[in-house]
Amino acid sequence: MIPQTLNKITTLQEQRFLLPGHYTWEKFDKLEALTADAPGLRITYLDGCVEFMTLGEQHEIIKSILAILLETYFFEIGLNFIPVGSATRRAKEKGASFEPDESYYIGEKKENPDLAIEINITSGSIDKLEKYKRFQIPEVWFWENNQLSVYHLTNDNYEQIPESRFLPELDISLLARCVLMPSIIEARTEFIKGIRQ
Repeated sequence: MIPQTLNKITTLQEQRFLLPGHYTWEKFDKLEALTADAPGLRITYLDGCVEFMTLGEQHEIIKSILAILLETYFFEIGLNFIPVGSATRRAKEKGASFEPDESYYIGEKKENPDLAIEINITSGSIDKLEKYKRFQIPEVWFWENNQLSVYHLTNDNYEQIPESRFLPELDISLLARCVLMPSIIEARTEFIKGIRQ
């Protein structure tokens, strides 16, 4: 007879931990090297603050479904894009290093992506928009509390806007609603139906 505990599957929840103190870029480099092989661990640096984050299953499900639906939209409207996922944005002179959950060049490749998406299941302690501003990423979407918030960089500051400047015809509330559907097949069907109307 198999013990009951072996039948249970445990998954990590997203967790964030801010290291106390101020870290130089060189100390951050060492920390990053020490944690390079740790699966499911992200490390963010901004002006001497270091934050570790574990990626839970809920985080990864939302990230993946959101990417599937958004890329479906790109294909449906015939918009050329280059997906670069969570490619690290890192520069000592900018005092920042981080990985968005998803990111895209719209049209052609540029110095930095046009759109970055971050999934926040638990609230972070490092300024969410400042790190993106350092790399002049024009648009950032945040998934928080089962909603999408869209921010656009204007005059070196982000302002929250009701719809994407890159994708003005995209119904953000439809996208968020479909991400939360229990069946990905039904979500994709509903989303395509909504964007074709």
